[in-house]
Amino acid sequence: MMDATPPADPLDAAAIEAIVQGRHGDPFGILGPHQMDGTAVVRAFLPEGAERVEVVARDTGAVIGKLSLRHPAGFWSGTVERLTPYRLKIQTQGGATREIEDPYRFPPVLGELDIYLLAEGRHRDFARVMGAHVTEIDGVTGVRFAVWAPNASRVSVVGDFNQWDGRRHPMRRRYGPGVWDIFLPGIGAGTIYKYELLGPWGELLPLKADPVAWRTECPPCTASIVADPAEPVWTDAEWMAERVTRQAETAPISIYEVHAMSWLPQEDRGERGWRALADKLVPYVKQMGFTHVELLPIMEHPFGGSWGYQPLGQFAPTARLGPPGDFALFVDRCHAAGIGVILDWVPAHFPTDAHGLALFDGTPLYEHQDPREGFHRDWNTLIYNHGRNEVRAYLIGSALFWLEHYHVDGLRVDAVASMLYRDYSRPEGEWIPNIYGGRENLEAISFFHELSQAVAQRAPGAKLIAEESTAFPGVSRPVDQGGLGFDYKWNMGWMHDTLHYMHENPVHRRYHHHNLTFGLIYAFSERFVLPLSHDEVVYGKGSLVCKMPGDDWQRLANLRAYFAFMWTHPGKKLLFMGGEFAQWHEWNHDHGLDWYLLDYERHRGVQSALRDLNRLYRELPALHQRDASWEGFRWVVLDDEMQSVYAYLRFGNEGAPVLAVCNFTPVPRQAYRVGVPCGGTWVEAMNTDAAVYGGSNMGNGGSVQADANGAHGLPFSLSLTLPPLATLILTPG
Repeated sequence: MMDATPPADPLDAAAIEAIVQGRHGDPFGILGPHQMDGTAVVRAFLPEGAERVEVVARDTGAVIGKLSLRHPAGFWSGTVERLTPYRLKIQTQGGATREIEDPYRFPPVLGELDIYLLAEGRHRDFARVMGAHVTEIDGVTGVRFAVWAPNASRVSVVGDFNQWDGRRHPMRRRYGPGVWDIFLPGIGAGTIYKYELLGPWGELLPLKADPVAWRTECPPCTASIVADPAEPVWTDAEWMAERVTRQAETAPISIYEVHAMSWLPQEDRGERGWRALADKLVPYVKQMGFTHVELLPIMEHPFGGSWGYQPLGQFAPTARLGPPGDFALFVDRCHAAGIGVILDWVPAHFPTDAHGLALFDGTPLYEHQDPREGFHRDWNTLIYNHGRNEVRAYLIGSALFWLEHYHVDGLRVDAVASMLYRDYSRPEGEWIPNIYGGRENLEAISFFHELSQAVAQRAPGAKLIAEESTAFPGVSRPVDQGGLGFDYKWNMGWMHDTLHYMHENPVHRRYHHHNLTFGLIYAFSERFVLPLSHDEVVYGKGSLVCKMPGDDWQRLANLRAYFAFMWTHPGKKLLFMGGEFAQWHEWNHDHGLDWYLLDYERHRGVQSALRDLNRLYRELPALHQRDASWEGFRWVVLDDEMQSVYAYLRFGNEGAPVLAVCNFTPVPRQAYRVGVPCGGTWVEAMNTDAAVYGGSNMGNGGSVQADANGAHGLPFSLSLTLPPLATLILTPG
């Protein structure tokens, strides 16, 4: 029998109806404990068919009040003896009894300082304040939720724990930044959830995933998951202590770019995941001599065919590769092997999927309202509103989360050019000028300033790398010197020019000689990374080796010579997976890499050449210490376009110089004289035409003596045999 005692609670029927309908904007003002003119009242909405509801003190278990049914949908209220921590004791049909904690008796999740910093857009612990986190309040374990939705008229947490009923757990609105929060006792890690929102006019919106979820369901499922609260177990203290030095501009940085979902050989795909990559990718990268691995975006993304470049889970490693803890293990294993981890990160735009950020609270929130500012027609994505404090805090919070929580060593920021210019890929009349009438995106520039300063303060030694393809000045210059604040910039011009040159038939290369020399005009205007990235081996562009002219032998020889040119050229190095063994097919994310090519000696030869280039790059200071300084480079042979020969010296802060000589024709050159700065023996540290690499084995017998016949403005010279389609690397013996 239900208790029929009339409640001593003056709450009006309209308020009760609003709670029952799930349309009350202030559920904490109605539900839970309240003091009413000296009378203590408890109210609860329990739509699961309760027959009797009692209020029991948590400390003694004594009944301190009985609630009465005020609405047949399950609204109960009644007086209690005193306001004290309590549970609700519910008796259901059939006599079953259970006790639950009342979420509406707990205080706000976020403190006033949190609210202030969130409103200012300066909360640097964004990832730990927003989202879902297992916690304990008043001795009760549960999950606290916080989400930004300033224009919503109601926000609820829904999941299996409440039958996905948005009326059950509406959240508390925190005025100021428009954040909603709630503590739900009795649930924990592994709980699947989403947010149910009513828009500004009370319209029901599609269920939304948590923008700050640390874990997600595996696509195509779209819900968020409460993450395990345990911190990763790290063994990388030594690496973290040395990171500033290991990643300085004077250090060797050679990056292996990887699409994590397709790197593993086909026969190992059943083991696909972070643990399998830790077991197989990490030792491979170490064996090949790369200093870093760079992962295409691993932030959760709904469409696998985007390779991660259309992410929605900016705080969640993709569930396609396992739980978040496994990603932390992968990073730790990389560090144990002396390998840094760089993540591609996308703060420019996001997809329009209904469960994501688009019109999150029924209004343009993360995006611009005007499509001339807020929509990328090239990618059918929405553009973040970088002028909004809360959006900046969200994105900077994401960056810091990967760097701090997962010990990631750097972020390569995607599509920077699209952020810097308001008219990027837009015809005249379809973009909005800045406040001064110009095309520069001042809000994005300010965002980069704030981002770089936050990273420098919170993650010492971590690097920001810009994918930026224009001549925007000072991309890798510090903010206090008028720059954007990045540490490195991809040298897209070098990549386009040099690949264009290599694509030419050697007989025509004399007419394109400047394509290899032009990059040195601006090589030291920024701190550059030389990228041969995934973008160059997709969409019909063909693989690297297929860009080379000639028969198969010549193509492989061209590629080896080109790699040696790249590894001796000023700038840090980046190579996409598969290029190191001359994969013939262009990359397909569904197919992966053609590892079977390593059954063939010539492909193993290219791989060996790349391995040796990485070794020399690390061991010879001249090849890396002055990558960003004119003092580290000198042309020796610049203008021999008729024979397509180039020669140049590299210098470090210490140690001997390095001479690189490139012959980009299939014609051997005998007695080719090249000036050098010192006499004695010069050792052939590498010859890309060596038989071990699949070449013709023409060269200089391992060393050559410099004579006093000066050349090219230098006091000594070498008389060299230049192998066909090859690069020589020589050092004083």
